[in-house]
Amino acid sequence: MAVSASNIIYYNRRTLRPPTLSFSKLQIHSKFTTLGFPSLFQHPHHSYSPTSISLSASPVAKAASSFVEVGDYKNSFDSTATTSSWPEFARNVSGEWDGYGADFSSEGKPIELPEFVVPEAYREWEVKVFDWQTQCPTLAEPEDHTVAYKLIKLLPTVGCEADAATRYSIDERNIGGSHNSLAAFAYQSTGCYVALWPMEDGLFELEHCLIDPQNKESRVRIIQVLLLDNRRMVLQNIQVFCEQWYGPFRNGEQLGGCAIRDSAFASTDAMKSSEVVGVWQASSSVTSFHSSQTNVFQELVEGITQKSARDGDDLILLPKQLWCSVSEREDGDTCCEVGWLLDRGHAMTSRCIFSKDANLKEITVARESLAVEGA
Repeated sequence: MAVSASNIIYYNRRTLRPPTLSFSKLQIHSKFTTLGFPSLFQHPHHSYSPTSISLSASPVAKAASSFVEVGDYKNSFDSTATTSSWPEFARNVSGEWDGYGADFSSEGKPIELPEFVVPEAYREWEVKVFDWQTQCPTLAEPEDHTVAYKLIKLLPTVGCEADAATRYSIDERNIGGSHNSLAAFAYQSTGCYVALWPMEDGLFELEHCLIDPQNKESRVRIIQVLLLDNRRMVLQNIQVFCEQWYGPFRNGEQLGGCAIRDSAFASTDAMKSSEVVGVWQASSSVTSFHSSQTNVFQELVEGITQKSARDGDDLILLPKQLWCSVSEREDGDTCCEVGWLLDRGHAMTSRCIFSKDANLKEITVARESLAVEGA
C-alpha cells in the first residue's frame, strides 16, 4: 500500500524531549522531506537529496558530554574501528520494518493513545486504543559506516482502511557521519544494536534492538527512557516496537497494511515472572567503553560465556514475552537490561552497565538458556 506523502501531521527531525503522549502543539506539513540515503536498496525511480542537521549549539551535546564520557560523540566515529562484520550488519538491519508500537509506564502499564487521534467509532464503542501502527525504514551504508532510520507513526483507523493511512509523526535518527546525533553505539553482525540517544533536561533514550536468531525478519526494539538525577538513573517510561521485515529499503513508501504479519499487543497479557526467574547461562557479545577512548562506535565481540541470576524483584514484565529492568548493584553501578523470551528457557538479552558516576562502561548482547539445576 502506498502512503500519500501529503498525509503527514507532525514531523520531527530529532526528538529532544521525552516521548510523552502530550501533543498539544501540532505542526501541519504538506510535504514530506526524505532522508539522504544514497545507494543501498535505493528505489530505482527516485533520487534522494541529503538533509542537514546542526547540533553544535544544542543542549543535547552538553547532556551527552556530562553523561557518557567517551569523547566528542558527534565527531568520534572511527570507521577504521569496524571490522568485516559491518557489511553483514548493514544487510541485516536495512530494509522496511513495519509493525506496532506502544508506550508503557515505568511500572509496565500500557498508556492509551491521546483521545483526539482515536477514531470516533472506537470512542462510541468505548474501545481503548494503546498501539500505533508504525513504519521504520532503515538504511545502513556498508562503506560509509552510517545508519539512518525514520520512525513513522500512523493514525489509527477502523478496520482495514489501507487507503486512509495518515502519517501522524516522523522522527529521524542518524548514526555516524556528519549528521550523527547519538552518544554511543554498539552493533552485532546479526543486526542487533544498542544506541544511547541524549535528550534535553537530563533525559536519555537507551534503545535496544534485538533480532530473532531463528527468524531474521522479526525483531523488537525496546527503548528505556531514563532521567539522570544527581548521578542516579531513574526509569521514566518504556517504548516497545514489534516489527517485521517487509522488503528492501524504500524510504517508507510502501506499507504492509492489512497484510501486516503482526497485531496490536499493548493490552495483551504480560509475561509471567516465573518464566524469567532463575539462573541463566549466556553466550555473550561484549564491548567496553572507557573515559580515555575517543570512538563511541563499537562492535560487540562474541565468545564470552557468563552466568546470571534473576530473582524477579526489579523486573518490569511486558507483553510479547518481553521484560526490562533498571537496578543498582552493590558496587554502585547501574544495570539497564531488556529481555525477549523466544521460547521456554531460551531468551535474547541486552544489558548496559553504567558506573556510579553515570558513565557508560559496558554493553552486552547475549543468547541465554535457563541453566539446569545442579549443572
